Amino acid sequence: MFEYLKGTIQQKTPTHLILETGKTGYLIHISLFTYSNIPDQGEVTIFLHQVIREDAHLFYGFISTQERDIFRLLISVSGIGSNTARMILSALTPDEVREAIQSGNVLALKGIKGIGAKTAQRLIVDLRDKVGKTSESGDFFDVSSNRIKDEALSALATLGFSKTAVSKVIDDIISKQADISVEDLLREALKRL
Repeated sequence: MFEYLKGTIQQKTPTHLILETGKTGYLIHISLFTYSNIPDQGEVTIFLHQVIREDAHLFYGFISTQERDIFRLLISVSGIGSNTARMILSALTPDEVREAIQSGNVLALKGIKGIGAKTAQRLIVDLRDKVGKTSESGDFFDVSSNRIKDEALSALATLGFSKTAVSKVIDDIISKQADISVEDLLREALKRL
């Protein structure tokens, strides 16, 4: 099992990054939280969770071991796969996930694509005693609004949303908050879709 990779960012998008280490490029699936807390380029350490399937070996990467721990707790719940856990960590920060589970906030969890009322309740029941109370904050990086819109459209299309519906929602959000970050734009869009 891989613990982490330390290397140079070759490509960074809201859903994945390509990290070069030892003259090899690794495709690593990431959450919006990790995306917003890593630089656009340069060297970075990414903590990994490896998923081995019959047809693929996948890496999910995290900026911290705390985020990875929340991811691993989420996928331990019946009905929550790796992509759903990544969606949860893209809609909410690790601290917000902990808080929603500890406080029994079904509405916060139910507002995430792919999470219904029963799944939200199952998350709360299964994980309430397991989640910790550590806090983690991240830095946000400013980018141009066109790049923000393009990255948000790309990320949401990758997650399975219709580009037409997504485009209208993103345009509406940007018209009200011109200086919004990609992460905040995606969170708001996920709440509305």
